Amino acid sequence: MHLIVGLGNPGDKYKGNRHNIGFMAVDAIARRHNFPGFREKFQGLISEGTIDGEKVLLLKPQTFMNSSGDSVQKVAKFYQLGPADISVLYDEIDLAPGTTRVKVGGGNGGHNGLRSIDPQIGLGYRRVRLGVGHPGHKDAVMHHVLGDFAKAEQQAWLIPLLDAIADNAGMILKGDDSGLMNKLAIAVQGDGADRAQRPETADPTRKKSPAPSHIRQARPAEPQAKVPETGPMADMLKKLFGKKD
Repeated sequence: MHLIVGLGNPGDKYKGNRHNIGFMAVDAIARRHNFPGFREKFQGLISEGTIDGEKVLLLKPQTFMNSSGDSVQKVAKFYQLGPADISVLYDEIDLAPGTTRVKVGGGNGGHNGLRSIDPQIGLGYRRVRLGVGHPGHKDAVMHHVLGDFAKAEQQAWLIPLLDAIADNAGMILKGDDSGLMNKLAIAVQGDGADRAQRPETADPTRKKSPAPSHIRQARPAEPQAKVPETGPMADMLKKLFGKKD
């Protein structure tokens, strides 16, 4: 059995927030694989079904983000699941919108949901980081993540990403992290999203060091001018090319 957790905040007020992309991903998985309706249990909403023949639990903690670990720990304890049996999907501001990174273990990266989960179940669970972009300044982060996805974002990359997560959820169970990231990247790029408009770094205000210019090396040598020896034109050209008498 594998537990897939989507992080977010409960209630209609937060339903469309960037911070709730984990909830959105789990809902997409449930729809695609015909899971039964979610029921309240373990301080969360939980549903049990199968993906590629394997039993799977889907969980949306209802404890609010900062206490997500309370719900996850209760499910893990009841079903006797270790960290290797658990995958957590959540928003990541340090990734450009639509970008996904998947790995097992690591730090919490300042994410309050992971801060709550780590001490309760350990660090060895799979982390599926779903990029929502950076607002450009740390003081604007809370407003950014608690803001709703714009319609343009939904069409450009969010809907294709959620569909691809649902289609390829079996890769999460198999631990095919690189394969999953490739599938999700193709889905987002293939939907016509203008990736050229996305920031190259999570913080668009972060400046990169300019690459060394190679214009000088590529420029052909200037041909040597032949300067007349006498006359007004000769005097002008001598001054122009620095030829001394």
